[in-house]
Amino acid sequence: MLLIVAIAVRRGRKTASFKDFFLGGGDIGPWMTAFTYGAAYFSAVVFIGFSGKIGWQFGYSGLWIALGNSLLGVLLVWWLMGHRIKKMAQEYQVSTMAEYFEKRYKSKFLKIFSSISIFVFFIPYSAAVFIGLSYLFKLNFNTEYWQALVFMGLFTTIYLVLGGYKSMTMIDVFFGMLMLVGGGIIIFSVLDKTGGLVAATTRLAAIDPKLTAAIGPPGIWPLFCLVFLTSVAPFAMPQLVQKFYAVKDKKAIRVGMWVSTAFAVILLTIAYFSGSLSRLFLSPQNAPAAFSNGKPVFDSLIPEMLTRVVPGSLSVFILLLILSASMSTLAALVLISSSAMVKDLYAGFINPNVSDRQLTRLMRIFSAFFILLSVILAYLRPATIVSILGISWGAIGSVFLGPFVWGLLSKRVNRLGAVTSSVLGLSVCLFLYFSGRPSPEAGTVGMLVSLAANPLFSLLGKKT
Repeated sequence: MLLIVAIAVRRGRKTASFKDFFLGGGDIGPWMTAFTYGAAYFSAVVFIGFSGKIGWQFGYSGLWIALGNSLLGVLLVWWLMGHRIKKMAQEYQVSTMAEYFEKRYKSKFLKIFSSISIFVFFIPYSAAVFIGLSYLFKLNFNTEYWQALVFMGLFTTIYLVLGGYKSMTMIDVFFGMLMLVGGGIIIFSVLDKTGGLVAATTRLAAIDPKLTAAIGPPGIWPLFCLVFLTSVAPFAMPQLVQKFYAVKDKKAIRVGMWVSTAFAVILLTIAYFSGSLSRLFLSPQNAPAAFSNGKPVFDSLIPEMLTRVVPGSLSVFILLLILSASMSTLAALVLISSSAMVKDLYAGFINPNVSDRQLTRLMRIFSAFFILLSVILAYLRPATIVSILGISWGAIGSVFLGPFVWGLLSKRVNRLGAVTSSVLGLSVCLFLYFSGRPSPEAGTVGMLVSLAANPLFSLLGKKT
């Protein structure tokens, strides 16, 4: 933590402009970009929430999510979208997705709508990350949940507000290495305790044969929704798209593509495979804190399992793995949310003549404010991590997927198609969610509607 703060302070002294703070000057190399992309994609949400709930319910079939995330959410995004995003940012002279929407579709409404959506729906996403981190700190240090939460909130504020994007990418390389070390410790510890892959598979199949089948007990539709939500949303998730605004050039994108894909394959396979074996270690009898009335508390499963599996002398690396992944994700979310309020709304509509220095200062203030709101929501714990992330990713994906992906890939889509796809996609997503449908399903359907609506409604709009 001292190292992180030292890097943030050092970079903070060199952060002289909004572009420095938000994009690191726009010349970030391939390794930094690859690690910061992966670290922003994966967090305590994956290692604590998703691997716990999906591993327990789906068993080995949860590995389809790891495969989808790696091949679609990382490899295909870099290959298909990376250079297009960088080229678009240079040609349009934009630094946020909302600015791109305004210039591409000549729509101020879409700029406002997308900016507000980012701020509103990134708060629960950030809260989910804080919840996962706090559970882990609570278990490792025997602290109260709120104490761990406040500590992590203050630390995130200091680290990000001081340094900005460049310090974040420098730290993410260090974080990425820690994540790989921690992941290696987890997989070897789990296999050692279960007697190896064959023995683990046999014991899991004895509990329920479907847990080792290609499609787990919940069935193919819930599994498809989880794969689609977490693998396709990255094509238009603002905190991931930002990485390509800041990358140096096309060559850096080609190198970064393979590095980030390998990083994703390793860590996601470890996370979901380990989570699928949680049934072998936990029961209401031996881990009462991970169960309530005999039913699993999904957000507590992995922290409880890791304390039983990983040797005490190595547990610090697991803590560092979750901390590293989560700090990177939080930093990315905070930067994007702050820019939505400061750059897109305040500078875009309220005070267009704001100075660069004042813009950077406001970014720091709104970053702290966003973290405060996220910590408050995390304290209230309105739902499980998977549910919170599902509605957050689903809503953001529904707003951005149709306008952004089609805007980059096709000249035929227009303002009517973009606005309709964004508003209709979000409306469908929220309607399904508040009607009682699971958040991954609501998000998946909303994203599909968003993707389909833009080209369809563009046929009715004015050609440009």
